[in-house]
Parts: sequence; C-alpha cells; structure tokens
Amino acid sequence: MRSLIKGLAATCLAAIILTACNNQSSSKNGALSSSAAEKVYVAPGEQDDFYAFLSGGYSGNLTVYGLPSGRMFKEIPVFSQFPTSGYGYTEETKPMLNTSFGFVPWDDLHHPDISQTNGELDGRWIFVNGNNTPRIARIDLTTFETVEIIEVPNCAGNHSSSYVTENTEYVVAGTRFAVPVPQRDMAIKDKKGNFKGALTFYKVDPETGHMNLAFQVLMPGFDYDKAHPGRGNSHGWFFFTTYNTEEASTLMEVNASQNDKDFIAALNWQKIEAYVNAGGGTKMPTSYMHNVYDETKHMATSTTITEVLTVDPTEVPGAVYFLPTPKSPHGCDVDPTGEYIVGSGKLSADVTVHSFTKMMSAIENEKFSGNAYGIPILDYEAILGGSVKSGGLGPLHTEFDAEGNAYTTFFISSEVVKWKLGTWEVVDRKPTFYSVGHLMIPGGNSRKPFGKYVVAMNKITKDRYLPTGPELEHSAQLYDISGDKMQLLSDFPTHGEPHYAAGCPAELLKGNSKKIYKLEDNKHPYAVMSPADTRVERNGNEVHVYMSMIRSHFTPDNIEGIKVGDKVYFHITNHEQDFDVPHGFAMIGANTSEVLIMPGQTKTIVWQPKKPGVWPFYCTDFCSALHQEMQGYVRVSPASSNIDLSWSLGED
Repeated sequence: MRSLIKGLAATCLAAIILTACNNQSSSKNGALSSSAAEKVYVAPGEQDDFYAFLSGGYSGNLTVYGLPSGRMFKEIPVFSQFPTSGYGYTEETKPMLNTSFGFVPWDDLHHPDISQTNGELDGRWIFVNGNNTPRIARIDLTTFETVEIIEVPNCAGNHSSSYVTENTEYVVAGTRFAVPVPQRDMAIKDKKGNFKGALTFYKVDPETGHMNLAFQVLMPGFDYDKAHPGRGNSHGWFFFTTYNTEEASTLMEVNASQNDKDFIAALNWQKIEAYVNAGGGTKMPTSYMHNVYDETKHMATSTTITEVLTVDPTEVPGAVYFLPTPKSPHGCDVDPTGEYIVGSGKLSADVTVHSFTKMMSAIENEKFSGNAYGIPILDYEAILGGSVKSGGLGPLHTEFDAEGNAYTTFFISSEVVKWKLGTWEVVDRKPTFYSVGHLMIPGGNSRKPFGKYVVAMNKITKDRYLPTGPELEHSAQLYDISGDKMQLLSDFPTHGEPHYAAGCPAELLKGNSKKIYKLEDNKHPYAVMSPADTRVERNGNEVHVYMSMIRSHFTPDNIEGIKVGDKVYFHITNHEQDFDVPHGFAMIGANTSEVLIMPGQTKTIVWQPKKPGVWPFYCTDFCSALHQEMQGYVRVSPASSNIDLSWSLGED
C-alpha cells in the first residue's frame, strides 16, 4: 500500500510538472496557443462575425471569406468567365464582358470598396476595378452578383480605383499608365509632356447604384497609383499618389526613381463638379462600353458611348494641388477623421503624414514651392503633419482602427507596424509570412472602423502550407487587434493575388441577402411560368427550347427533330422557390460551360450539334435523392432529315 501511495504521488507530481511546462510553452508560442485557436474557431451551426471581400487579382474575380474563420464562402465572377455558374458563357451574361476592344473575358481585379453613407459603410454595393482593360464594376450585395460594368476611356492600367466618396456620390478611377489622349501613333521617347493621366469620376445614382461617367480630369502624364477620398472636414477632396514624376518610359526601376519626392495629388471634386455643372469642360470623341444587368429580366445589355467630358485642371483655379511625398509612394490613406493623409513611399525609410488643416492653410497663404504643368506644388514643410520613424522597409499601405491607431504594411521587412496618430510613435509590430502587400481592417477606410481584426495579404507563401508544385496560393494572415498588442491568430490561403480587401460586419449584410428570385417577378422574355408552357420552336436553323426544371426532372426531357447545323437555344427556368436549391444544366458537346440556375431564375445556353446521334443532358448540381434521374436526351438527325420537331412533357 505504501508503495502504491508513493507511486500515485509521483504520478501526480509528474502531471503537475508537465502541465506547468505545457502552460509555459503555450504562453511562448503566441499564435500556436489554444487561445488563438479559440478566437478563430466557429462552431458547427454558428456563423462568422465579418465578411471579407478580397480582390482576386489576376483571377479577375472577387472572393468572399468569413472572419475570423478564414473560410471562403463564394467566388464572385466579375471580369472573368466562370464555368461554375456559367457567368460569361450564358447569353444573358456575355454582354457583361463586352468592351471597346471586343469581348474580353478576363481582367486583373485589384481594389474593392463598399458603398458609404455619411462616411460609414452601408452594405448596398461593392465596387471593384479591372486594371488591364480599364473597367469599373458594381456588385449588388443583396445577391453577391455583378450587375454593372463600365469601361474607363482614355485610361491604361486602371489602378488607383475603385474608391467611393463619403456618400457614394462618385466612384473614382485613376490611370496607372500615362498614355496619349486621345490615343494616337507617336514615338514613345516623346512621352514627356505629351502623355496624360486621366482621373475619372462616375456619378452613382443614390437609389439604384447605376453609374454614369460624369467627367474626366486630364492630369500631367505621371503614374497614378492609389487613392482615397477625404472625409469630415476634407469631404469634397480626393487624394491620389503619383510615382514616375520623372515621366520615364524605359528602365523604370532606375529612371522612375530619381526624384527625392513624388506627389500626392489633392483634387477638389466639388469645385470641378460646380465647374462642369456651369457648362465647363470639353467633350471629346471616344468609345467605351456600359454593360448593365437587369435583375428582373435576368439579362444584360451593352451600350456604346461615344464621347466623354474632359476637364483641364489648370482651367479650374483651386481645384488641384500637388503634395510632395517621398519617395515613389504607393498607399494613399486618409484617417477616419479626414485630417491626416498618409503617403507610404516604397523607397522611403519613413511614413509621411500630411495634415489637411495645414494643407488648407498653405493654399490660403500661397506657400508653394513651384508648379508642375501649371498645377501648384505645396511647400513640403508647410503641409507635413508628421513622420513615422518606423525602421521598417518598403511601406505600402495603411488602415485605421477606431482608437486612433494606424497599421502600415512593410513589404521588404515583412511586417505590420502599429503606430499612433498624432504622436507618430510606433507602439507594436508583428512579422508576416511573407512579403505583405496590403492589409484590411473591417471599415478601416471609413469614418467608422470596426477594428477587432487585421487581415494581412501576403505575396509569398513559401512554407506556410502543404506544397502544390511551383505555384502556390497566396497567404492571408489574421491578427487580433482588440488589445494593446497585435496577436497573430491564423493563416489561410487566398485565391488569385489579393491586392486589397474590404470588410464589414455580417449583420450589415445578412438581413438583406436575397434567398430566391420570385418566379412571379421573372420578366425574362423566354421564361416559362409552368411546365404546361414549355415547348420547342424552330425558326430556320434556330431552335428555341423553352424548358423548366424542378426536383427532379426537366420539361421537356426528350427532344427529337434537331438537325446537324442547327443552333439550339435552351432557355431554362428554375421553378424552385426554396432557398439553396439551384439546378444545373449541361449538354454534351456544347462549346460553352454548364449553367447554374438559381430558384426563380432563367438562363440561356447555346448548343450547336455537329454530328448525328442521341445526346444526353443532365443536372450538374446535386438537388435531391433522385438527382441522377434528372436527365434527358436530344436526338440529332442529319441536316437533310425531314423529321419533325417533337418533345415529351413528362407524361408522354
């Protein structure tokens, strides 16, 4: 017995020591601690607190994640064809990808921005930019679908986009690459003084979100990189970083990095708006496309617009000023109060912060250090609010919490640095893994940041995930910023190359989310409201199939009389009126994608049979226990056949 007691005592002592060691080890492991895991854990049946909308970069799409879980909820097709849903393949959505260059089914999506009211996120729409073929798109946040795309004329590299003003009066697009305006054949070596950088303002209808190009400011031919609007006292202004003020066109990494300071362009859009409303500006011939999706007809249409109203900023006194900013600045970020304009110089050791109050005083007192193409350059010392002596390398982008703190990414030193507005004191820093570009705080570019989390979007993954060959997904990292010190909570992979993100509380969107399309509201010209209305009609070599679908059959499900060389349009209406019951449709040999049709919606897919036979079609989205039985056949006869059209309605 005595030995047994001794054994138990030894076991207990060992357990106590082991527990103490584990606790000590846990406290040292930071992100590996159980507290970090608990903070990102979303239990089965529970939901995330925030939506995060991450740009998909070269995927051309927008991805939606939950925070804190890091789970991807949806990929929203915007500028790229998307076979998952048929976006860009169906007859209804092909017009969304029309441009003045023709049908362009891809782009490089960089910067999402959520609509605002009084400087606060309102959760109605999210605007995104296409960088390559310059475009701005609007996504309806009741459906999480792209509903409008408008091209940006006189632009190349639509990078300092898309950003909205405080009340979503405008969504703004700035050009990365200066180009001849209007475009023409000329020697590249003659770029300096002859190219322009267009800053384009799209008026947004406050009720519908519909965009129209209001005016375009033709600026000097610098490269315009990032942008953000003023707010509070600086409402009515917009700020754009510039680089390559040297106007170089070759060996850019050297020749565009000569000047000690480039600029932040401060543009008073209210002055230009008044100038335009009074009849100012010059109409210039051009050609650009405006594509709009009608949610009642479930169809998109394209309109070609042939002129644009341009404004010479030197003809609007007091409208535009240049703020000297070292060196090759990327991020241009305005704090929640609207007082501080932060310029992150990629080649600067410090983060430069301009004061809006000092800027206005310098303008009033004409404290200029020169001009560039007739635009006044403000005196650097007169407008400087402060400088963050961070010791980091390669500052890129800054966002803000609600406690007076700013968070800046440093690409070269791979870290997020937290500093205090007003004192410019660095109060915390945490490494990222690796080479962080942008970061996002939900609401961090508005008057009302929601704080709690920072998402860092890293360019390099290396050893963070299981290897998948030479190409890896990019890495996002989630930090808890609710305390004095940041805490790294988790990593999660992201699709495409996220350049920027927008985030908001889930409660802002959940209640407005559309669950179905009401069948009685479906105004699609080829919709069928009941199986009795389904039919097949021939018009020459065009055949139109008016089809319905519901668990678990198509009507009609057998069709005969189709001939080689026919062009067959399947107009398919999903008769479900239950949430989360889409149906798919795929036809063997169709040179498109499958099509996914939501409850109450109609979509059209085209099939051109190339050889005789009996060819099946089927539902691609598992919908019921009898999903496998949701199928049908099309009989295709030779082109010379005289077989009449016939079809079955289920009971035949």
